[in-house]
Amino acid sequence: MDTLQTAGQTGAPETFDSVNPATSEVIATFPVFGQAEVNATVERAHEAAAWWAGLDWKQRQARLLAWKSHLTRYIGRLAELVHTETGKPLDDAKLEIVLAIVHIDWAARNARKVLSPHRVRSGLTALNQASYVEYQPLGVIGVIGPWNYPVFTPMGSLAYALAAGNAVVFKPSEYTPAVGGWLVSSFAEIVPEKPVLQLITGAGPTGEALALSAVNKIAFTGSSPTARRVMAACAQNLTPMIAECGGKDAMLVGADADLDAAADAAAWGAVSNAGQTCVGVERVYVVDAVYHSFVEKLSERMAAVRAGDDREASYGPMTMPGQLDVVEDHIADALARGGRAVLGGMQSIRRPYVDPVLLADVPEQSMAVQDETFGPTITVTRVEDLPEAVKLANASRYALGSAVFAKNAKKAMETARALRSGMTSINSVIAYATVPSLPFGGVGDSGFGRIHGADGLREFSRPKSITRQRMKPPLNLTTLARSDKDMNRLLTLTTLLHGKRYRTR
Repeated sequence: MDTLQTAGQTGAPETFDSVNPATSEVIATFPVFGQAEVNATVERAHEAAAWWAGLDWKQRQARLLAWKSHLTRYIGRLAELVHTETGKPLDDAKLEIVLAIVHIDWAARNARKVLSPHRVRSGLTALNQASYVEYQPLGVIGVIGPWNYPVFTPMGSLAYALAAGNAVVFKPSEYTPAVGGWLVSSFAEIVPEKPVLQLITGAGPTGEALALSAVNKIAFTGSSPTARRVMAACAQNLTPMIAECGGKDAMLVGADADLDAAADAAAWGAVSNAGQTCVGVERVYVVDAVYHSFVEKLSERMAAVRAGDDREASYGPMTMPGQLDVVEDHIADALARGGRAVLGGMQSIRRPYVDPVLLADVPEQSMAVQDETFGPTITVTRVEDLPEAVKLANASRYALGSAVFAKNAKKAMETARALRSGMTSINSVIAYATVPSLPFGGVGDSGFGRIHGADGLREFSRPKSITRQRMKPPLNLTTLARSDKDMNRLLTLTTLLHGKRYRTR
C-alpha cells in the first residue's frame, strides 16, 4: 500500500503510522478519516450496495470465490504483512488466513440456501394464503475490526455481509491498517466495477464516526468498554450492531481427562498469539484428583515456550504496548493476594515481550481471574468436581468460549451445556472457530449477536415476510361485512384446536 503524505507538511491531512511492535519500525502512514470523509465513503457504499445487491446469487458467489482464490495464492505475502504488523509468527499468520479462506468459501456457497425465499406453513386459520420468508440485504455494513487477528476475525463479518448482498465499509484497528488495506485492495482487484468494500482508517474517533454515519448496521470487535461507546453512537440513529467483545474463557478438566492432551491444549490456548486471543484459555479449573499431575504437565509445556521475533520463536511481542501494563497489574495483584507463580512471574515481563506465566492458588476475586488479561498467562484452580468448576466458570461477567476435557462423553456434554458461554469445545480448544457452519459469539460482557454460519448470514439481512392469497378464504373475517356465522365458526374451530386441557404435572 502506498505511504501517504505526512502530517508535518503544510496543509496535509492528519495521519498516523503503523508500527512493527517488535522493532518499532514504521511500516506505513495512513490518513485519519473524520466524520465528513466517513460520510462520503458511506454514501459511495450505498451506491455500490444497490449494484451488488442487484447481482444474482451465482454472480456474487463467483466473485467471492475468486477473492478466496486470490487470498490463497498470495497467502505468503499476506502472512508476511500480518507478521510485520502484529508480531505473530509466520505460521500463526498463515493459519489465521487459512481459516479466513475457509469462511469465505462457506459464506459464498451457502448464502443462497440460507437467505433465498422459502415457503412456510400458513396454518388452518390462513389456509387460503401461501406464505413465504426471504432475507434481503441491509445495505451498507460498517465493520470495526480488531488487531489481534486482523484477517480471520473481521472476515467473519466481511465475507458474510458481502455474501448476503451488502456493501461494506471496513475500519481495521489503528494497529493493523496495512492488513486491512491489503484485504480491501485485493477485493477491488476481483470486483473493480464498484466500491463494494472500502477502507477507512483511524482510531476510536473514526470508529465513532462510522457508527454515527448512515450505515445500516455495525459489526464491532473489541473491548467491552469500547463496545459501550460504539453502542451509544449507534443509538443516535437506531443503528443495530453486533458486538464481539472480550473473554475470560475457562477450561474444565475432569478426573477422567486425558491430562497430556488437556495440558497441551491449555498451554497453546494460553500463550498462542502471546495470549492475545479473545477465546484463548485464561482460567483452568481442575478436579482435585488430577490437579497436581495436570499442573506439572502444563508447567513443563509452558516452560518449553519462548517469545521472540525470530523464526523459531513460539509467539511474538505484545501488539498493543498498553496491554503490557494490564498483564503486569494482573500478575502483581494475583501474587499480592496470595497466588503462587508456578512458572514465571513479574520477571516474565521484558517489553515488548511477556514470557509464559502459570499462576496457581489465585483467589477468585483477583484481577487475574475476574478481568481479561489478554497476555500469555493462565490461572489454575483446584475444584472438588466438575459441577463446582461450572459454578466458578459461570461466575464471570464474560461468557464467550469455554472448553471441557473429560473422557465420559455424556458427562462432558452435560458439562458443556451447563456452561454459560456462547461456545464450548470438548476435548479441544477453540475448535468451534474452525467450523464455518457454527455461529460465533458470546453473552454478557462478551457481547451479543453472531457471526459465522447461517446465523451469521442472517445477521446481515432483514427478514421479509410475504403472503399471497391463493383462493377465497373459507371464513370471511377481515372485512367490514363479517358475519356472526363466520365469527362463530372461527371460535368453534379455535376451541377444537386449542381448547384441550393439558396436565401441567
